[in-house]
Amino acid sequence: MEQSSLLMSARVHFLVSLLYFEASGDICFLQVPRRPEAQLSLIHVPLDQYEHYLPSILQLLFPSAAAPDGAVRNRGSWANRHAFLNVSVTSIECSIVCGKDVAKDLFGPAIARAISSPGADGDHCASISAEDFVVISVEGAGMEAGQRVLELTSPLALAGISLFFITTYYSDFILVPAKARGQVVRALESRGFAFEKSSESYVTSSTHHRSASSSSSLSAGTPLTPPPMDMTELQARTFGLLNRHSIVPTVHSEIRLVQCGGRNTNPETFVADELALQLGLTKCLIYQPKFLSVTLTHDESAGLLLEKRLLPNFDLAGSDSVLLGATEDYLIPIVLNLESLPIEASGIVCGVAGRLVEGPLHPIEMTYLSTATAGTVMVDECDLDSAMQALRLGANGEIQP
Repeated sequence: MEQSSLLMSARVHFLVSLLYFEASGDICFLQVPRRPEAQLSLIHVPLDQYEHYLPSILQLLFPSAAAPDGAVRNRGSWANRHAFLNVSVTSIECSIVCGKDVAKDLFGPAIARAISSPGADGDHCASISAEDFVVISVEGAGMEAGQRVLELTSPLALAGISLFFITTYYSDFILVPAKARGQVVRALESRGFAFEKSSESYVTSSTHHRSASSSSSLSAGTPLTPPPMDMTELQARTFGLLNRHSIVPTVHSEIRLVQCGGRNTNPETFVADELALQLGLTKCLIYQPKFLSVTLTHDESAGLLLEKRLLPNFDLAGSDSVLLGATEDYLIPIVLNLESLPIEASGIVCGVAGRLVEGPLHPIEMTYLSTATAGTVMVDECDLDSAMQALRLGANGEIQP
């Protein structure tokens, strides 16, 4: 009964917004500042509590168009309201990256109620990171996705900086502790990256490749051990750490993913495309998908990673899909549950990407999604067996008995 009422509440919220759009003929939202939000929070929601937080998730993605004081919101795309927002549902958890104040206002009260309820297990409740984060967009034009993971995050890995990495249809993003922002900038610039004002992102003109690193801890920070001297040591540390904590890659071969993006550049179909994209996302989220990740920024359309079976939710009657890039190709997710790792753990993405892209086997193309307590590697189905073989090798790349 409780689940039904929550789902009904979510549907009502969306339908009210939809009626507003139809009545006004325009889509109106808050103006988004060009500069990124200073502070971001990372929220972890256990899957068995997903329905409890679904109304907050929908309100985060699709806020009411009417301002509290009755004023009209600035016109623009709903997808550009946040400087950065990511909502991901995987086989491990629901993970949310959003502004610190938004996290506190939308999720804080619900989390407090859940923790204080009779019989609640505080260790198994949703949580908001104590650490504040900032996001940096880094572009690696002309590189394959797997090589970009290595290129964009290796400077930070070798500097011992923990991070989260999110690949989207349009861009790649690294989420780093706010207190380490200056160190991050210095590490990137020392390796040939430069800040490009026009795109508000770091770009590289370097011709040689590097490698990548990440931590998926809710309390990421400065590592307690010295950073690795080189990529060989980094990779050995990474897989040694995974082995000691019995973290093994888990394949979900029944899940087929597509990387795509919202199509809302045509002025003639703008309103219809906006509504279709919102409705499609709502349909997916209400019935708790096995896998879905949506990323919103201030200057791009929505970036989505979702199950191929969910694509019909985004089809317009008598028209093409409102998604770009949704082809016949698909990816298989390989999940690493990292919740048991110590908070100083770093280098996970780098070690994994290095093992796949330039490891002992043939190069394997991959993309990566960091969530609050896990990391997901995505590879083509034809590379799945090779990817699993590579990830199961020992700390130094040797075949384990």
